[in-house]
Amino acid sequence: MSLLSDLVNLNLSDSTEKIIAEYIWIGGSGMDIRSKARTLPGPVSDPSKLPKWNYDGSSTGQAAGDDSEVILYPQAIFRDPFRKGNNILVMCDAYTPAGNPIPTNKRHNAAKIFSNPKVASEEPWYGIEQEYTLMQKGVNWPIGWPIGGFPGPQGPYYCGVGADKAIGRDIVDAHYKACIYAGIGISGVNGEVMPGQWEFQVGPVEGISAGDQVWVARYLLERITEISGVNVSFDPKPVPGDWNGAGAHCNYSTKSMRNDGGLAVIKKAIEKLQVKHKEHIAAYGEGNERRLTGKHETADINTFSWGVANRGASVRVGRDTEKEGKGYFEDRRPASNMDAYVVTSMIAETTILG
Repeated sequence: MSLLSDLVNLNLSDSTEKIIAEYIWIGGSGMDIRSKARTLPGPVSDPSKLPKWNYDGSSTGQAAGDDSEVILYPQAIFRDPFRKGNNILVMCDAYTPAGNPIPTNKRHNAAKIFSNPKVASEEPWYGIEQEYTLMQKGVNWPIGWPIGGFPGPQGPYYCGVGADKAIGRDIVDAHYKACIYAGIGISGVNGEVMPGQWEFQVGPVEGISAGDQVWVARYLLERITEISGVNVSFDPKPVPGDWNGAGAHCNYSTKSMRNDGGLAVIKKAIEKLQVKHKEHIAAYGEGNERRLTGKHETADINTFSWGVANRGASVRVGRDTEKEGKGYFEDRRPASNMDAYVVTSMIAETTILG
């Protein structure tokens, strides 16, 4: 095994200018992450200088077998924490050979919204709180839980310390460092309320980059759990009953909200979100009705509400924002399996263009 490890960790820059680029894209389910690698003649830092590539869309649920070619357009580059050196990860979106975005390409529409001059001038910032659950391989049950049984009730696990409370910390810390190495704006991690459940935060990040960074952070987490022999679940309610679900709270501000008098702008934005509540819920993740029950720090899925420091509301405004009269708000409705391109662009569209 030591020889295999030595080969995996070879530093290519000692012997060649060539690099490995791992192209990443979102598969047909909207949550499955796919990737494949190619050799390039030398280092690249600008995605527009990278070659387009193709893949078999009939094998990802994104094309018919008799016309299966889908084209990958490179959109964002990150450092590769697995291969290191000058090797890179490339976040892509997918198009037909004719140049049209395929139906599962949600980035294309998000980029159009963020490039709107009115949206761009507001410099929308996002902070995504991505919750997830580490699962035992092959049994679909959280790590640290007895098979078919349950641990002690919730209470000691949130930000807990100790082998019986912080289950999977080695994976979490490896992911944290990998994200920083890659150039992702990860701002923190913490253990969550349900044992085996964790959260990482990405942001503040502006515009389309928020979606790119959340998706690559998910890719890194999938790769690290793959190495560790556990699965990661983004299901919004992985265990039924008196256990917290998993969300992806979206903290959001615009330049007008961050400036003096911003609280009034925030309140107007929340009013716009209330009017479009059903449309947002429909786009905020599959199975979210199992999570948004009005219990376990959630609002009921059918009712829009907001409040200051209220974690049982659809939208929460922080005490600091209220005190300073400017700042940001938190949309607590998105599920852990939401598409970050859809959620971030939809919030901007509703609150700035609506």
